[in-house]
Amino acid sequence: MFVWRFLSRSGSTEGSSEPLADRAAAEAWLTDRWADLADRGVSAVELADAVSGEVVYRMSLADD
Repeated sequence: MFVWRFLSRSGSTEGSSEPLADRAAAEAWLTDRWADLADRGVSAVELADAVSGEVVYRMSLADD
């Protein structure tokens, strides 16, 4: 199980996705929603293992 954590510009967690079955499902979820998240002011996301809490990777949503 994986979750996306939504991060503000300051790096604080501003919410998270529902738990997703596997990494492929999590990445598909983000593909469908990243623009909406950016429009809501989410600066970055990090993919985390929902059980251990370990971060798999972090990604900026900034339009650089």
